[in-house]
Amino acid sequence: MDNFQNKTAFVTGAASGIGLSITRALLKSGANVMMSDINADALSKAANSLRTETGGSVDTVTCDVGNMDSVVAAAKATTDRFGKVHLLFNNAGVGLAGRPGNIAIKDWQWIVDINLMGIVHGIEAFVPAMVAHGEGGHIVNTASMAGHFTMAGMAPYHATKFAAVGYSETLAQELAPVNIGVSVLCPTWVKSKIHMAAFGRPTASEKSGNGEATKIDGTAAKVFEMTKGLVENGMEPDVLADLVLKSITAKRLYIFNDPEARASIDIRRDMILKDFDACLDDLGFKD
Repeated sequence: MDNFQNKTAFVTGAASGIGLSITRALLKSGANVMMSDINADALSKAANSLRTETGGSVDTVTCDVGNMDSVVAAAKATTDRFGKVHLLFNNAGVGLAGRPGNIAIKDWQWIVDINLMGIVHGIEAFVPAMVAHGEGGHIVNTASMAGHFTMAGMAPYHATKFAAVGYSETLAQELAPVNIGVSVLCPTWVKSKIHMAAFGRPTASEKSGNGEATKIDGTAAKVFEMTKGLVENGMEPDVLADLVLKSITAKRLYIFNDPEARASIDIRRDMILKDFDACLDDLGFKD
């Protein structure tokens, strides 16, 4: 895609953070944008602010990306309002940390439903019509550098973000013949509210046996304190949003933002090749 003028975009998690900044960048580039978020009040306020700021063509639809029916309804609202959709930003996401054996399955299901199935729902709801109109388009799935390296205490987040990367890589191969590009956004620390997301997990509202609120897992508490400062001092989301649009026009599959994170790619590659080669040696496949 060479430009965004008069193209229509659907953006999830658009009420704040990266989603809000992507919406702003799209409007400034002449696109029509349907903003979606699960928080209706925050979504309405964000849209009104952007209308004043940019004068762009923007509308809103409340959407729970973890619910396929909700995404399908949002897709219909978007086509009813703007017609053909050319750009899909599966951006909504949450975080969850904790130790193995101490993470409730309902919390696991919650993060999978949003971080992975939220992308799947967006693809299944929007892509058939994007293919049918024949004008091409582009999809951006928000993953993370956490989809390329791991750290202890964040297994649910890593699992969903690795899945988002692998899914996006496959989609890129499948959709290239119909002129639909795919990018996977893999940032490190960006100013947003992602570190607060775990407070919305299902067990956060449950009470313990003595009627007190369920306490956060000790590992999760440490991860929260670590990430809070990193996120609050991270890259400005508007800077990342400009990079996203440049990466779309450059037809990049991966979108990265942090030079210090490059070493993690090298370390992971070396770890994989070390064991790969050792296994081949054990099987007698010598150089």
